[in-house]
Amino acid sequence: MKWLHIVAFTLTVVGALNWGLVGLLDLNLVNAIFGSIAGLETIVYILVGVSAVYLVVTHKNDCKICGAMMGGAK
Repeated sequence: MKWLHIVAFTLTVVGALNWGLVGLLDLNLVNAIFGSIAGLETIVYILVGVSAVYLVVTHKNDCKICGAMMGGAK
């Protein structure tokens, strides 16, 4: 499951950086890269969203600090 965490983390960072660029420079990098391919931009956004949900759900188990704070110290 380590690979799933790495992929989810990478996609979430890509999404966060994209939102930062949209906010700061009005530049949607995902659209600039994948917008010309029908449907691929939407798939990227869906994968970013699913990755974020996965990280939220599994964060307590993956993070030693949060696990300790929430009573599930490893």
